[in-house]
Amino acid sequence: MREIVLDTETTGLDPNQGHRLVEIGCIELLNRIPTGATFHAYLNPDRDMPAEAFAVHGLSAEFLKGHKRFGDIVDDFLAFIGDAPLVIHNAGFDHGFLCAELKRLERVLIARERLVDTLFLARRKHSVGPYSLDALCARYGIDSSRRTKHGALLDAEILAEVYLELIGARQAQLGLAESGARRGNGGDGIVVRRERAAALAPRVSDADRAAHRDFVATLGEKALWRDYL
Repeated sequence: MREIVLDTETTGLDPNQGHRLVEIGCIELLNRIPTGATFHAYLNPDRDMPAEAFAVHGLSAEFLKGHKRFGDIVDDFLAFIGDAPLVIHNAGFDHGFLCAELKRLERVLIARERLVDTLFLARRKHSVGPYSLDALCARYGIDSSRRTKHGALLDAEILAEVYLELIGARQAQLGLAESGARRGNGGDGIVVRRERAAALAPRVSDADRAAHRDFVATLGEKALWRDYL
């Protein structure tokens, strides 16, 4: 199953008062696992940036005027999200802005049925708040120290981790990693391979390798170890 975790930044709180999108960030999940595929764009809103909004995300009108408008990236954006469910925190807010931008371009609006609201999931799972993204990170032990300002792509990455915790998918994945490496003679078992973001530093030195080769040399020509040199 393909899902898109999405976040936006805006010039204000209400698109009906002329506020616009200024950033979109998306993370692709496939079977609840991040694939590494992302979509990100800064957007020129063709208007000023209120001080209150700048304090949240740090995106100035001067910086944004050098970037594309929503109409320039809409086809790439729609192609990326496809018909996948959209995982959003406080989904009504982002959905309202996205639909306002699409309506300006006379494009088909995003159906509400596609939205997966993590704010709703958090309230349903936990009887006591707070339910902000930072609060949920603290609850689940997710590192959000990079989040000194709101940023759509970074927030989408963090939200993807929160979402997996909210639906219990992270624990399920860990269980598969531990027990899913078995495979029967018929090849019908499950293999789950999880790769590290950065490879571990090698623990065997060049001197160790040389000593091992010298040892294997003493075992004779038919030693099985020679097949691995």
